[in-house]
Amino acid sequence: MTPGFAEVQAAAARIAGRVRRTPLLRHRALDQAAGRPVWVKPEPLQATGSFKLRGATNALLLERPRAVVTHSSGNHGQAVACAAAALGIPALVAMPADAPQVKVAATRAWGAEIHPFDRHGVDRDALAARLAAGRGAVVIPPFDHPAVIAGQGTAVLEALEDMEAAPADILVCTGGGGLLAGSALAAEGRAPAARLWAVEPEGWDDYGRSLRAGRRLANDGAAEGYCDALLSRAPGEITFAVNAPRVAGGLAVGKAQVQAAMRFAFTHLKLVVEPGGAVALAALLAGLAPGEGPALVVLSGGNVDPATFAEALAAA
Repeated sequence: MTPGFAEVQAAAARIAGRVRRTPLLRHRALDQAAGRPVWVKPEPLQATGSFKLRGATNALLLERPRAVVTHSSGNHGQAVACAAAALGIPALVAMPADAPQVKVAATRAWGAEIHPFDRHGVDRDALAARLAAGRGAVVIPPFDHPAVIAGQGTAVLEALEDMEAAPADILVCTGGGGLLAGSALAAEGRAPAARLWAVEPEGWDDYGRSLRAGRRLANDGAAEGYCDALLSRAPGEITFAVNAPRVAGGLAVGKAQVQAAMRFAFTHLKLVVEPGGAVALAALLAGLAPGEGPALVVLSGGNVDPATFAEALAAA
């Protein structure tokens, strides 16, 4: 099933009171740096530090399984663990062995069992299916799931409801494309004239390349993994079906640009943002999104290891 705007609206009603309605932020320094009015949706303020809680909560409320399994580099795992704990559902999260320890610890703190695996040598979907089969559990994947997509779209839906003017451009941090797809559906219903941009790390720009090619293309997995939250190997089948006809294009940013955005968010917005959560802001600050009208930027997560954050602050 491919979700639509109605599913995003239904998800917003379903998760209300269970997920924070994060505020919209403005700052004169950001408007000046971007040369246009900018609104920021700060999802690091969610209980689990990222937008992922939206999709996980929506999916679990819809399915109400007796147990849940997922695979995640960290943010989706935390979200599933948190949502499952709230509903009294046991959760098992398969996580890469090299995932940031702050994300592993946070996932475990919500009561989930952790199953480590080799990021480069394991089929994640097959692993999750095998773990779920042994427990009679349901698999809730990180992005390629209709209820997850609909839930993620509530972030931009809220922002569009709260903005003073319809945005000309919406910049979204993109890995497998779940947040992008939900945002595309929300924009289609609330701001159909807005251009939506998929923002990715350099070397992990499968969405940008896929959009240009008109078909799903994979990353080779050889590039630096600084933005650990955005290291999906290829667009999801469902997410690409949603995004291909609705997204204006892809933008790619480098490590220095990401670190500059992390510093800007900390200095001016007083927010801690992880590398993957900062790429949309990085693209805006670097002038990669054409246009002069109002812009909406989603900061997608703030779960960053202290050493990585300190490095970003010191890199000026």
